[in-house]
Amino acid sequence: MDFDFTEKQKDIRDRVSAAFDPASKAALIELEGGDDGLIQSVVLRWMKVLGRTGYLALGLESGKDSTELLAARESLAAISPSLFLSAETSVRMFGRLIAVYGTPEQKREFLPAVQEGHLIGTVALSEGGMSIENNPLATAGRMVGGGFVVSGSKGYVVNGPIADWIAVAGMEEERLAFFLIQKGSEGLSTGERLATLGYRGVATSAISLENCPVPPHYVIGTGEGGEPLRSVRSWEDGILTAGSLGLMQRCYEVAVPYAKSHESGGRPIIHYQEVAFKLAEMLTLMQTAQLLAYRAAWMAEVGDGEAPVLAHAAKVFCTESAEALASSALQVLGGQGYLRGNLAEEGYRNAKYLQIGGTSTEISRMKIGDWVLEGK
Repeated sequence: MDFDFTEKQKDIRDRVSAAFDPASKAALIELEGGDDGLIQSVVLRWMKVLGRTGYLALGLESGKDSTELLAARESLAAISPSLFLSAETSVRMFGRLIAVYGTPEQKREFLPAVQEGHLIGTVALSEGGMSIENNPLATAGRMVGGGFVVSGSKGYVVNGPIADWIAVAGMEEERLAFFLIQKGSEGLSTGERLATLGYRGVATSAISLENCPVPPHYVIGTGEGGEPLRSVRSWEDGILTAGSLGLMQRCYEVAVPYAKSHESGGRPIIHYQEVAFKLAEMLTLMQTAQLLAYRAAWMAEVGDGEAPVLAHAAKVFCTESAEALASSALQVLGGQGYLRGNLAEEGYRNAKYLQIGGTSTEISRMKIGDWVLEGK
């Protein structure tokens, strides 16, 4: 593949970057540790801005990641990791679910608001942990009268406290379904916001459903197979892979200027071989991760048969590299990096979620091994 950005890819990347001036980038720090009301208002405000750039429409209806989308994602993730995760969950999970599997009526109702940034959505998948691979869905909807009532619980729902709509994965008889449930619906309870190690500007919570009524036109019936569930999980993996690239960029860009300006023994610390080598390793990891992530996106874009396994490989390498790079950035910054509020400190806390969210690195490795074992 050609690794040069096309003019179209450069344009969307630059439009996303230009939407945030230095003052707004600095102001986005308010997301970190803000209450639910603040997070909701900030996310909505900036999603409307992103809607005008065309960012929210990328890959929405095709359901495919692409190099163009990855370029825009990397740009946003480097500006604000928390805004990135909230916006991507709303658009590339909730919005894509409707665009790919929803009815024409559901698409007409939801997609314009999603693309324009007027709606915050989320998808509730996991139960009793973050994994869905080995945990069958206990959440279920049963037909009562002319509609459904849904009962069950979900943990770790990104955007849970601030979402206008939640797509809840569950079973309808023996078939997988997604129940579209509006905020404030009878029987829907949102738990307290979870106190997380990283991504403190993202509102995450558990939700519970007790005989929650759902009209039939708000049900996405996907049939008996599990492909839609795997698709949604793969979309989440793509988000976290892109988030890793933005995280690495943030950490690297704070470490290099510090190494050039901070002195020890009468000279900038970058002149010490150990520090220079550490920065070289950081740059190598970042560039290698970018190449792998963009190759995975390109293969998904062209429909290559190896795209799914390469997506898992990119998820593993990029997320683990992000943690290693953030750790090195902290080491370069020394005591300054250890202080709360430093971008490297924030990146180090965020990095672990990228590995355990979506398809964890352990399960991803198992899937890669299965693919190799099957001789594909």
